[in-house]
Amino acid sequence: MSAPALELKNVTKRFGEKVAVDDLSLSIEPGTFLGFLGRNGAGKSTTLKMATALVEPTSGTITVLGHDLKHSSLEARRLMGVMPEDMALLELLTGAQYLRFVGRMYGLDDAQIDKRGAELFDTLDLRAGTRTLVADYSFGMKKKLALCAALIHGPRILFLDEPFEGIDAITNRTIKDILLTLQSKGVTLVLTSHILEVVEKLCPLIAIIDEGKLKGFGTLDQLKQGADSLESLFVSLVGGTPRGALSWL
Repeated sequence: MSAPALELKNVTKRFGEKVAVDDLSLSIEPGTFLGFLGRNGAGKSTTLKMATALVEPTSGTITVLGHDLKHSSLEARRLMGVMPEDMALLELLTGAQYLRFVGRMYGLDDAQIDKRGAELFDTLDLRAGTRTLVADYSFGMKKKLALCAALIHGPRILFLDEPFEGIDAITNRTIKDILLTLQSKGVTLVLTSHILEVVEKLCPLIAIIDEGKLKGFGTLDQLKQGADSLESLFVSLVGGTPRGALSWL
């Protein structure tokens, strides 16, 4: 059997007295498309930062495509594409310069980078002047550039934190098509989004966490428990209660 694409064993992360992730364990096989859900502050982004070796867990182990992140994080990072929610772009470069920087970090030559970058820009309809700095991009353009950077080296596992936020409807569809094509080629995808309808349509496997704990993990059919939608299931598992109308409106 092949090694899991991603495996977390008893992973905990503390920031002082706050427990952001609490004894989290899960494992997914290569080629899986996982929707990783939780309300604000549930521990999603912290988990993704640990899974991509940006933050070390307080305890527990994480392996990515057979590589233990504590001992071989560099080898694992070479296989990853990461689109963090905060994007972390180098804003005093142009988009093309930024992709050159990222591509070189992954060992691509400039001709490969420029060819792939032009195709990515065209496919994602990322139109910016050749001298326009990333700092002058709109929010949606920055999102597109962050996705380009995550894809340019041909990752075997892709982590996407809120990839559809601020994206127009046409590019939204294009991104969905790209992700489904990647999955069909055996790439593993881990996606977080607050747009539950997107997760419901794209992700065959779902993990839901709340207060750092895993509340549900499986296919939607396995988890539904009588719920008529992913939204209903999510609310029931995390114990949220809609607040209703404001008193003065």
